[in-house]
Amino acid sequence: MKPGSKDKKIKILISGIELSELQRHTGSMAEAFGLDRRIENYQGKRPIGFYRWDLDCLIDVIDIALDDPRDYPDKSSDEYKALKELHNRLKNEYQMNFD
Repeated sequence: MKPGSKDKKIKILISGIELSELQRHTGSMAEAFGLDRRIENYQGKRPIGFYRWDLDCLIDVIDIALDDPRDYPDKSSDEYKALKELHNRLKNEYQMNFD
C-alpha cells in the first residue's frame, strides 16, 4: 500500500530481545508488502517508522504468536515477556494515534 499525503507515520524504537523475538515471526508477515523484509533488516539503532496498516499487521502477528503454545510454552520466559511488552507498546501507540 502506498501512503497518502495525510497518512501518519509513527516512529518506534525496537531493540534487544524485543527485536529478536519480533524477527522470529516475520514469516507470518508475508502478505504485508515488504514489512517482513523491513523488520528482518532492521538493526534497532534508530526508530523505525510504521503506518497504521503496518501496526495492524504487527499487532495481529504478535497476538497469534503469543497465543501459540508451540512458540511460547513457558509464559514466564524472558522472550514471551519481551514480545508481550512490545505488543503492549504497539497497541498503546496505535490507540494514541489512530483511535
